[in-house]
Amino acid sequence: TIPMQTVKNLFLWHGRSYLRKALEVPLALYFDAIVPKQRVLEIYLNIAEWGPNLYGAEAAAQHYFGRPAKSLTRRQAALLAVTLPNPGARNPAKPSGGLSNLAAIVEKRAQQAGDYVSCLR
Repeated sequence: TIPMQTVKNLFLWHGRSYLRKALEVPLALYFDAIVPKQRVLEIYLNIAEWGPNLYGAEAAAQHYFGRPAKSLTRRQAALLAVTLPNPGARNPAKPSGGLSNLAAIVEKRAQQAGDYVSCLR
């Protein structure tokens, strides 16, 4: 979940271990209970790795598209979003056919969500 990834990126190490996971779950539950959802997402987007030594949505927008995050097109924002599961292997500035298709699906779902995602603007 996003709260779990945020807690891991903020407070824990990145290796795989049962100890890290055992610490991550209660921390994420507590974090999710006390921090508003919009703030959790904001923190996550600003600390997520978007490429090699590239952290934060603003840095990613500048690096890949040469513009501020607030000026991205819907397609560019969707391309960044689908990069996150594997930013080392995915390049939103030069997307593969599969990445472009996935971005189109995300873009369409975001449009259909309407007011549901208005807090993200």
